[in-house]
Amino acid sequence: MNILGKKLRELREEQGLLLRQIAAILEVDTALMSKLERGERRAQREHIKQLASVLKVQENELVILWLADKIKDVVRNEPLGLEALKLVEQDIIQE
Repeated sequence: MNILGKKLRELREEQGLLLRQIAAILEVDTALMSKLERGERRAQREHIKQLASVLKVQENELVILWLADKIKDVVRNEPLGLEALKLVEQDIIQE
């Protein structure tokens, strides 16, 4: 499971919502929502705002998790991934 998917499931269950309810609002099928929660698919950026609204959380909270998953996908299996991530962090700070 990815970071965003785990949070989406947690929020959905806390609010007593069904996968099919969220899927209907996003205009996607229930299977896709299930895959998003399990980390088998990645949410599209445009869905983040809708999900935040439906799940009553700040959009920024979900965007951070979405970005974290994207970064994790890139660096996870790279032996020097964490070193590269540190370099990028330093470079961003210095900008």
